Amino acid sequence: MIRTDRRNLLKAAAAAGALNLAWPLSAGLSPARAREAAEALGADYDPAPFTLGVASGDPLANSVLLWTRLAPEPLAAEQPLPEVVEVEWTVALDRTLRQVVARGTAPASATLGHSVHVPVHGLRPDTRYWYGFRALGRTSRVGRTRTAPAGGARPVRFAAANCQAFHDGFYAAHRGIAREDVDFVVHLGDYVYEHGQVGGVPADHVRDHEGPSVFTVADYRRRHALYKGDASLREAHAAHPWFMTWDDHEVVNDYSGTGGGAPFMQRKAAAYQAWYEHQPHRDDSAFALPDPEIHRVRRWGDLLELTVLDLRSYRSAQNLPDGTILGQGQKSWLKRGIDRAPDAWHVWANSIMLSQLRGRPGGPYMFTDQWDGFLAERKEVLGHVHSSGLEDLVVITGDWHSAFVDDIRTDFDDPSSPLVGTEFTAHSVTSGAYSAEWNRTNGPLMGAANPHLKYFEGNRYGYDVYEVTPERFSAHMRVIADRRDPASPVTTLTSFHVDRGSTGSYEDPATKNSPAQWRRD
Repeated sequence: MIRTDRRNLLKAAAAAGALNLAWPLSAGLSPARAREAAEALGADYDPAPFTLGVASGDPLANSVLLWTRLAPEPLAAEQPLPEVVEVEWTVALDRTLRQVVARGTAPASATLGHSVHVPVHGLRPDTRYWYGFRALGRTSRVGRTRTAPAGGARPVRFAAANCQAFHDGFYAAHRGIAREDVDFVVHLGDYVYEHGQVGGVPADHVRDHEGPSVFTVADYRRRHALYKGDASLREAHAAHPWFMTWDDHEVVNDYSGTGGGAPFMQRKAAAYQAWYEHQPHRDDSAFALPDPEIHRVRRWGDLLELTVLDLRSYRSAQNLPDGTILGQGQKSWLKRGIDRAPDAWHVWANSIMLSQLRGRPGGPYMFTDQWDGFLAERKEVLGHVHSSGLEDLVVITGDWHSAFVDDIRTDFDDPSSPLVGTEFTAHSVTSGAYSAEWNRTNGPLMGAANPHLKYFEGNRYGYDVYEVTPERFSAHMRVIADRRDPASPVTTLTSFHVDRGSTGSYEDPATKNSPAQWRRD
């Protein structure tokens, strides 16, 4: 079978001048023509008005957040709807929604893009539920969710995904996540990309060249709606509850939430609003806007404590002696959490690489947009982890479009410094990685330059599944065969384990001969 990805379709369209293969967010396209262009790139949508599907998120032992958005014309700047639409919601113990445990109505207002965020309370711990919505005489698809355990230490399985550029391929990885037997999903950022096309051709990693301008709430709404046009993403949202954080491309490449003048702050506010309107995000403050609060601690029974970090909203500029990636408030909050941490596995959801990464022995840091641009704060936080006696720390990370496994040390320049945890950086869903030649050449260089780096593989795309028991934390790297194929099969490339009460990871002997560009044997 000959397959082509969205990038090649767009290149062909640009060369042939084929309007029906234009970039769907190009200026001047009517909503109907934009949808036609999106469908030519493999998008489709649920029946109106629930075109963007349903989702749940931030599960607690007695509560979960339900989401949908009414968008009968998903790629329109404004929806043909009344100012406020009442949306009915139902939660039940069965997929036919007959064993109802909770129901109600919620207003979907034009102010928030006719999105609905329903915090449902009074649920039973560690229980699977199904839910759905009804509005304007139509019903949504049925979603599935579950609550967290209130206690106990049963095994936990969860998935992590990141970096899903629509223009780079199909979301077969999300199709795989939808079919996984997991308790929840963590998304580690770059849910959308503010760019997508330059001069008629799709673009990867383009700094400040987004093609069509993306500055307003309407611009960002249309971008989220385009991404939700991939059926596999909607399927993954409908299958499991999600925890969310973000990275830079939800706004603009490499941004700092505390920098920039008035035009940038307006752009950031627009991006944050559109992100909130399209995610199953529970905000603990009275008002989610203009700045949704991302960082939080959630427990999955007595076995796992999940700390979700926000590494964009409060950061300073990079490479300053007193620079901060966390912001003073979030850093104090994190350190208090470390001091009060229960006896459990401690998982930090971290959007950009925590571990040091030099490109070659004695060379500079590869990217100081990561924690490498905030050296003093990293040393302070990891030193606090060590001095507090925190054990069983695992950091899960996205952003790099490649898989890494690192030991976490309090001082990465001193290989004899205390080892305090393990970091797993997952492959991207679709976003373009470095070339196979680059990976082959630079994998060994990175290995030689970073004694804490145990594994690097950059030629594949996919997601991670984490399996947690009282004795062991296991990371299974799931990879797809071909991002050009929306139904690409999923396999396990390799697995790593961390034993409870020990520091450092080890690769599973059964998968240790799998392909990689670097292993520390």
